[in-house]
Amino acid sequence: MVSSKPDRTPQRTDRPAQRTYLDPIVAAALTEDLGEWDVDVTTSSVVDADLMGEAFVVARKPGVLSGSDVAARVFETIRPPSDFAALVPDGTRFKAGDQVARITGSLSSILIGERTALNFLQRMSGIATLTRRYADALAPFPNVTLLDTRKTTPGLRFLERAAVRAGGGHNHRDGLWDAILIKDNHVAAAGSVTEAVKRARKAAMPVEVEVETLAQLAEALDCGAELVLLDNMPIELMRQAVEITAGRAKLEASGGMTLEGAVEAARAGVDRISVGALTHSAPALDLSVEVSRTWR
Repeated sequence: MVSSKPDRTPQRTDRPAQRTYLDPIVAAALTEDLGEWDVDVTTSSVVDADLMGEAFVVARKPGVLSGSDVAARVFETIRPPSDFAALVPDGTRFKAGDQVARITGSLSSILIGERTALNFLQRMSGIATLTRRYADALAPFPNVTLLDTRKTTPGLRFLERAAVRAGGGHNHRDGLWDAILIKDNHVAAAGSVTEAVKRARKAAMPVEVEVETLAQLAEALDCGAELVLLDNMPIELMRQAVEITAGRAKLEASGGMTLEGAVEAARAGVDRISVGALTHSAPALDLSVEVSRTWR
């Protein structure tokens, strides 16, 4: 195999504060791959246990890196552990053919952890890459905030939210516990927007209300809602909503936000744009692990 040397200084990704969150996710992913016998039958049969190796994570397509922490934890968890060093920080753009990380250690461990680490890296880098496309498109509108949503992979939300940040986006609420967002079913349960907002005030938090019509917007503004989410609202109606609101509340556009739709919403004058597609529809980025040399 041909040796390939990086021309960038490795950046260590060992962050002990994150391990509490990473360990159960990594353990579950490795168990899924290694089964109840905790063995890679191919590698254990073919690769000598004392063989050492060096490998690189190589980009097959351009993108934005995310997921280095969890990839590093995969190789730290496998026994014997291997060393994963990112060659660029998360959030860095790279080109097809670039080496983005180096792995050194037991060749068996590298081969065992390869797919699990790539699954995390490809998923998170895909989210970061798509988010960067939206962030770039919205760059001419510096007063507009690009947000993700709770439409995340169960159990991976904190990783996917980090990927959104790596791509230049921002996070909406962490979950159901840290912010109030009154949706149509809440309004139906309370009887009206006014009553729903009144009840929500007990939590002593800013209130965001989801609306679909200008009449609902007017009611939310009359109630003093600090944020109003314009759900699947046509652009012309959105423009009217901005005029009606006149700065009395922050307006958030949401619902099927394509890249073009997000730009139109920004032009309409909203303050925030939330895009579920950043996490629920981002394609995995094509990355591969390539062994460059081996030794004993």
